[in-house]
Amino acid sequence: MSAEPTQKENGIDDGVDNQIYACLNLTEPKSFFLYAGAGSGKTRSLVNAIDRVRKEYRRQLLLKGQRIAVITYTNAACDEIKKRLEFDPLVEVSTIHSFAWSLIGGYDTDIRDWLRVNLAAEISELQTAAAKGRPGTQTAIDRDRLIASKQRRLIHIETAQHFIYSPSGDNKGRDSLNHSEVIAITSNFLATKPVLAKVLVSRFPILFIDESQDTNKHLMDAFLVVQNAHNERFCLGLFGDTMQRIYSDGKVRLAESIPDNWAKPAKKMNHRCPKRVIRLINRIRSAADTHVQVGRSDKPEGVVRLFVLPNAMLNVSDQEFDIAKSMAIAADDTDWISENGGYKTLILEHQMAARRMGFEAMFVSLYKSGRLKTSLIDGDLAGLRLFGNDVLPLITAMRRDDSFEVAEIVRRRSPLLNEKLLASLGTDQLAQLTKAKAGADALVHLWDDGANPTFQDVLNSIAESKLFMIPDALLGFTGEDHVDHGAVADTPVEDEDELTEQEKELAAWREFLVTPFDQISAYMQYVTGTSKFGTHQGVKGLQFPRVMVVISDDEAKGFLFSYEKLFGAKAKSTTDIKHESTGEETTIDRTRRLFYVTCSRAESSLAIVAYSQDPAAVKRQVLQEGWFEESEVITL
Repeated sequence: MSAEPTQKENGIDDGVDNQIYACLNLTEPKSFFLYAGAGSGKTRSLVNAIDRVRKEYRRQLLLKGQRIAVITYTNAACDEIKKRLEFDPLVEVSTIHSFAWSLIGGYDTDIRDWLRVNLAAEISELQTAAAKGRPGTQTAIDRDRLIASKQRRLIHIETAQHFIYSPSGDNKGRDSLNHSEVIAITSNFLATKPVLAKVLVSRFPILFIDESQDTNKHLMDAFLVVQNAHNERFCLGLFGDTMQRIYSDGKVRLAESIPDNWAKPAKKMNHRCPKRVIRLINRIRSAADTHVQVGRSDKPEGVVRLFVLPNAMLNVSDQEFDIAKSMAIAADDTDWISENGGYKTLILEHQMAARRMGFEAMFVSLYKSGRLKTSLIDGDLAGLRLFGNDVLPLITAMRRDDSFEVAEIVRRRSPLLNEKLLASLGTDQLAQLTKAKAGADALVHLWDDGANPTFQDVLNSIAESKLFMIPDALLGFTGEDHVDHGAVADTPVEDEDELTEQEKELAAWREFLVTPFDQISAYMQYVTGTSKFGTHQGVKGLQFPRVMVVISDDEAKGFLFSYEKLFGAKAKSTTDIKHESTGEETTIDRTRRLFYVTCSRAESSLAIVAYSQDPAAVKRQVLQEGWFEESEVITL
């Protein structure tokens, strides 16, 4: 295996920040796409660019009432950038949903018009499907629920005075917009309403988008339309790495959509990883593009090992701990086996984590729906926030006999104790408090005598007591639509291939509701990053001294990713071959990206644990591809 040349001068990228700043001349702005691979100091370049604009153009921006806008992917990233910029009010740093809402919030008439058209189209689609479908099936019942729900909302929006939205809230009210609607509406308005585009450009002559490869493709297209129309006074700065796109709704091949007249600076240095890990991730991405990183001269060589095990291995936890002990020896680093858990385990497919942590049944039901998937793995799905943010904390507090916490949760979260409602009741407030207590008691009694209630049991209790507000997606399962909900479990279901996306979404919720509620606790740990398993979206931008990447197609049971194919232990499907010939994204493309993201988190040593149907074939292929040396591959 040939090693990449070591870069002795660690300042190889020093000129990149100057290239970016040259684009930020407010008199003659130039848009740019910065390629910044793993560990390249992308955020540092973003902050440096803003610092120079603040110093050079502060007075000019303030006189015109303008600001610099920065869009990042997570609240944590927002907080970090704000901190580095000393919370300067000249810079608006926000998540994509917050920024989108800041543009369209208050345009109630336009939002109503969009919803009216969109809901009518969705109802028409469902009615067409109903005419073709078989009556009496579970799908037909689901469809009736969905039509009734959308018709009810269509009526309600006509009387809504203002539409509301919270990027970090539950958005359960009838006047609320959900996350996907806010993105869809903003994308549409920016592309079709020149006035809004002008508002954006006049408010923010410079817009930076971090992790641009994962920005919703429709919104990214809209930003590109705005930039093209206003390029003489608007700078759109995209920061990212197309190899690190992990969301299915990000723009495929973003780099190919960038106009030729944009600046395209690139950072080559990887400041995070040791030299051996950099050589590996360069090989991983070599089939995708020509970007090659070099390592810092003051970084150690580092240690990489691939452990290949048969799928049928039992007691994987014990086996993986034995691997950690092997890594402690190979890397001469006893922190691999420290009692505090000295390494970070990264699971490459969400279903694997769901299975290992015990929330597989509830997760898989919803993960099958393309419309729900992104919000599910982000923890933003309103239906799940009802159970995870409202019910779970309440049940936990009641089991601890923490009456103060119970009262606080109900006061903050229950519509029964809404301040305006209580004020309107006057002397009848005590009766309302009694209702709230009875609703909470009814919930906790679901677990009496060792019972294991389902999400549907919990939902029924909430619907009866009205203790919490139920999001629109679940209203159809509470009896409020006046449709026959009495279908038995063996009611026939129509062929899934014939269902609309809306119908698949409702079917996913129906399957989810019959799973055990207690799985929500492990799910919440996973999506909030408090479990021992890191999520793809959660670890982007993060780094850990010791990383264990666990791969298992058998456990993942998915169709979007396949490490057996990437490692050559399984043949490509006819679909993959077809997509390759047409330039479309393949299973191997998606798998390679996730593998790159997780491997590039390691600062010191990296263990890859691959469960395979053919360990010998995996070893043979990775050696042939030059990913690993013979001594680095251990079959068990």
